[in-house]
Amino acid sequence: MTQRVLSGIQPTSDSFHVGNHLGALQNWVAMQETHECVYFIADMHAITVEQDPAQLRQRTLLSYAQLLALGIDPNRSTLIVQSHIPEHAQLMWVMSSITGLGEANRMTQFKDKSAKGGSSTASVGLLTYPILQAADILLYQPDAVPVGEDQRQHLELTRDLAIRFNTRFGDTFTVPQAHIVKGTAKIQDLQDPTAKMSKSSPSGCINLLDPLKTTEKKIKSAVTDSDSVVEFDLVKKAGVSNLLTIMSAYSETSIDDLVTSFAGRMYGDLKKETAAAVLSFVEPFQAKVEAFMSDTSELEKMMRTSAVRAREIASKTLADVHDKLGFVRP
Repeated sequence: MTQRVLSGIQPTSDSFHVGNHLGALQNWVAMQETHECVYFIADMHAITVEQDPAQLRQRTLLSYAQLLALGIDPNRSTLIVQSHIPEHAQLMWVMSSITGLGEANRMTQFKDKSAKGGSSTASVGLLTYPILQAADILLYQPDAVPVGEDQRQHLELTRDLAIRFNTRFGDTFTVPQAHIVKGTAKIQDLQDPTAKMSKSSPSGCINLLDPLKTTEKKIKSAVTDSDSVVEFDLVKKAGVSNLLTIMSAYSETSIDDLVTSFAGRMYGDLKKETAAAVLSFVEPFQAKVEAFMSDTSELEKMMRTSAVRAREIASKTLADVHDKLGFVRP
């Protein structure tokens, strides 16, 4: 029996970046070959911090278009917008009612984000974000959830809540496992290769929809070291190793072979060829995104079709939950 997996991404920037692609989205595409996949644009999660409505709407469409351009096939995967499925919010209320306040307060992402902005500015939505995430997952009864280290704590909460509900009310939810993809590329910031690539560092982040000249300039300005030998060493040569990792992914050449090919050559060659490898992927990707965005009515039609398919699963789960709770059927 084919396992079901679920994952989501927030529409909080004007472009996905290389870290998103090589760290997660590339695997979303690959998993379509081996799993039943449910993927979603997490627009409800996005509003836990203030958003401009017009910008959020545009970014949601753009995120959907980028996933299609990367290779997510809506005929093979269920690709939805979170807010199109009201069952997410309905199940979230149920799960929040069996979550302890201490559990919610212990979530490290809430601590980190509220510390940055001050606890007085943190919303209740930010506090309950992991509970909505639990509802996102449990609603579709997935066997596994692809997670990075930053989301592992949230998945543990999801598992705890599923087990708690099942214990109190009877077998209802599949308890999902963490799906750790081996060999996932860890992409670092171009200007600070000790930090993960992030949209919060504009000069160190390669956005997939940036102008080609901008991407080329960022890569050629990447921090390396005072040496000139192209070697892969994550500790001593973090910047060089990061460029080799990126080039390896986009040129489909092993890092060992790349290191051999750069023997006796300088960092300038490494940067130039890394930029060329990235641009060879980015240029056709951007053309596909532009084509999808040229007809947003068709994009919205795809969203609606996927939402109907998703709600067939979601409504069944929620009806079972309501029966177990003792709610009177409408």
